[in-house]
Amino acid sequence: MIHPALVKKQRLILIALLTLIVLTAIISMGMGYSSLSFNRLIPTLFGQGTFKEEFVLFSIRLPRMLITLLAGMALALSGAILQGITRNDLADPGIIGINSGAGVAVAVFFLFFPIQAGSFVYLLPVVAFLGALITACLIYAFSYSRSSGLQPVRLVLIGVGFSMALSGLMIVIISSAERSKVDFISKWIAGNIWGADWPFIWAILPWLAILIPFTLYKANRLNLLGLSEPVAIGVGVAVEKERIVLLLTAVALAASAVSVTGGIAFIGLMAPHIAKSLVGPRNQMFIPVAILTGGWLLLLADTIGRNLVDPDGIPAGIMVALIGGPYFMYLLLKK
Repeated sequence: MIHPALVKKQRLILIALLTLIVLTAIISMGMGYSSLSFNRLIPTLFGQGTFKEEFVLFSIRLPRMLITLLAGMALALSGAILQGITRNDLADPGIIGINSGAGVAVAVFFLFFPIQAGSFVYLLPVVAFLGALITACLIYAFSYSRSSGLQPVRLVLIGVGFSMALSGLMIVIISSAERSKVDFISKWIAGNIWGADWPFIWAILPWLAILIPFTLYKANRLNLLGLSEPVAIGVGVAVEKERIVLLLTAVALAASAVSVTGGIAFIGLMAPHIAKSLVGPRNQMFIPVAILTGGWLLLLADTIGRNLVDPDGIPAGIMVALIGGPYFMYLLLKK
């Protein structure tokens, strides 16, 4: 049974995070290359703005903010699942190569397959999922030992190796491509929020709508998988089956996010750690906090990045890496 005081603390933290998200969103709506005065935000939201104000808000700012928020949530949840099933606090879809696998699949699909404009948006998450899934299966296979099971440290090291190798493969693939297509892939690698339009929101939303409740339903299984394998087996958990199902969930979440935001790492590393430090390691408690934390972190990084340099700004992936890189080193030294 979860202590009522901890439940109350979690609710207060969730309210605080929602408040932070709303405040960051308001600031984000008003700031940018085409500025929108804050006293015009509410009238424009209710359809009383000028053509320019409505275009900036509904066609540029809102879709980008929503995509960033949803992608941050997906990456944070993916990281939380990976850390749970591998019992490794350094696991993150960007660090262990899953994002790179999705990126190679997206690059190959974009460069070499005929694309219908209408289906491109909805096919992209599926293609990214297939690339990420193949990568995750290979990493899992190389990290698994029959005698000692899944080795968490080995998984991270092999994942980092895969990430480096796949990044090199991406450069080889785009080296002979057309200039316009190379520009797109380069922005993807940097973590530029490129899918900033309403159809991309409808493409990513169903994945989150299904997989967030599913993960919360599996939260107790994640708690047991975080223990040693003999203990988990002793209480009746089908360890390998649960790991595979949850690994597929983590891969799907990461792939759906990076297919529209590009290669963004460290959100899945930082958000679960922050959440655990606030409400403890129990998955039922920290997963909702991690989801909102991830969404807010990516929204904040994108808001700061696009306002630092006019007109294109700094990609959100680079802004997150500036924060996440030192944090990763700190965890590596600590662990």
